[in-house]
Amino acid sequence: MSPREQWVAFLTIVTKEIRRFTRIWPQTLLPPAITMTLYFVIFGNLIGSRVGEMGGFDYMQYIVPGLIMMSVIQNSYGNVVSSFFSTKFQHSIEEMLVSPMPSWIILGGFVVGGMVRGMLVGVIVSMLSLFFTHLSMQHVFVTVVVVLLTAALFSIGGFINALLAKKFDDISIVPTFVLTPLTYLGGVFYSIDMLPEFWRTVSLANPIVYMVNAFRYGVLGVSDVNVYASLATIAGFVAVFFVIALWMLQRGTGIRH
Repeated sequence: MSPREQWVAFLTIVTKEIRRFTRIWPQTLLPPAITMTLYFVIFGNLIGSRVGEMGGFDYMQYIVPGLIMMSVIQNSYGNVVSSFFSTKFQHSIEEMLVSPMPSWIILGGFVVGGMVRGMLVGVIVSMLSLFFTHLSMQHVFVTVVVVLLTAALFSIGGFINALLAKKFDDISIVPTFVLTPLTYLGGVFYSIDMLPEFWRTVSLANPIVYMVNAFRYGVLGVSDVNVYASLATIAGFVAVFFVIALWMLQRGTGIRH
């Protein structure tokens, strides 16, 4: 394929993915907005008023960056895992594989589609948060980079999950038993500096800690971990996951029997 044909193929997959989740927006964009609003009300207003300050900010301000990042993670992952598994289940992926389209175009198209949904939900949640607290962007570059990298990482993760899944039940295992615990223990609702030394060290093995803190640094200017180390860690995970996903796709893992 020529570069122009590759670009057209890439845009076609991305456009298809965006139209897929925007067409059913009451199921894809509205539920996370409602869920995060409940978090703002319950954890921010009701519980936050009793907690007081954390990290030099009122509790609502402190948890908002983590909640925004949580929405980006969940929706980037969920979009790709459900979309690609449906493509595999309906056997339409076979048409892509027999075409002259390179594997990295297929992977890139699905990943960018997931990133768009994750970032769109992140923008919606950010706008809703302004009704509950005041946010000022302290470091725009860090904020944009960490959102892009995080959305990319979990979109690729969703792609790998979809490749390995054999039935629809399999696409819910990782979000339920891996993503949810890691997210809640990733410093979204608290500072890891509050933990005893042992548990703080254990928390540093959780990659979501770096994503939440890097984003919090971009928005509020505070972080429990080194921001540049966080960005390097996330970028490293993106590179490794992309190579793994591309290798699996080229081998036909979970597709060719």
